[in-house]
Amino acid sequence: MQDSDDARARMEIAALTEPWHTVTGQLLRIIGPAETLALLRNPRIPLPAQVDPVLGTQWREATAARLFDGLADQVARLTDQHQLRVLTPGRAGWPASFADLGDRAPVMLWAKGNPELLTSSLSSRVTFTGARASSSYGEHVTRELVSDLLRGPRIVVAGGAYGIDAAAHRAALAARSASTIAVLAGGLDRPYPSGHAELFGDIVDAGGIQISETPPATAPTKWRFIARARLLAALGGASIIPEAGYRSGSLLVAARAAELGRPVGTIPGPITSAASSGCHRLLREGLAEVITHAGDITELLDPAPPSFLSPAIQEVARRAAPDAGKTARRAAL
Repeated sequence: MQDSDDARARMEIAALTEPWHTVTGQLLRIIGPAETLALLRNPRIPLPAQVDPVLGTQWREATAARLFDGLADQVARLTDQHQLRVLTPGRAGWPASFADLGDRAPVMLWAKGNPELLTSSLSSRVTFTGARASSSYGEHVTRELVSDLLRGPRIVVAGGAYGIDAAAHRAALAARSASTIAVLAGGLDRPYPSGHAELFGDIVDAGGIQISETPPATAPTKWRFIARARLLAALGGASIIPEAGYRSGSLLVAARAAELGRPVGTIPGPITSAASSGCHRLLREGLAEVITHAGDITELLDPAPPSFLSPAIQEVARRAAPDAGKTARRAAL
């Protein structure tokens, strides 16, 4: 385990606070981990003027019941016991793309596996997520897309749920690729769903990685699944929804990706299939582009410059395409 004052302070902050809280991010940015932890431990220390006093008070009150002496030692002990890595901003293994989350970036990550996958280029990573109660059609197109993409230098990002997410991981493993990242909503010592404990182990054994922003012994709650959507969106250069119902949680990933200016793709399904109604909703609302084969995803990740440009200018445009595309999409939003 990375044993430093910064890492220990972040471990305790992550154990005390819920993910995706802007006050946590604000304080870490303004005063750093040690002073943020001091604010949590001592309610008499005033909050910085930049923090909304109402939100700041609520933030403190929400953590009071979790605070006890030895919390950091407990988290550190569990981290070592389960042979987990800790990754912190600015240190080896930290995904640069999390900077786009601003004050909603995770406090830190717990990881098991190969952290080099997290520092690959953004355009090399593709997020797949979708229906838990997936159909044979949805799982088939997921397998086909992942298998075709992994013929090139791509990395799959997905959650750990049954259905589309699991199909994406299994397709990556079947391709004998070490390129798959599982993003979990609870502690890595509590595989969820428990029926995927073997799958998560296979991912690590094959050279992939599991990550979570919550410490060991943390249960995966509804709120933590909602918060995780932003991590799935931020890790992928594009987010692909092969199949999703009208109110599927995977639509949150699409929404977070759009907020970040990342492209979203989805696969149309039968109009009679409730399992594809969320995909059709994304298309109808203009939040996603139609995907019919892996080449469509490649175009989202590596937009081609206009053919009328000279070859030299096309090459320059290609290299700048991810950033330029992001700027354009943000302007459109």
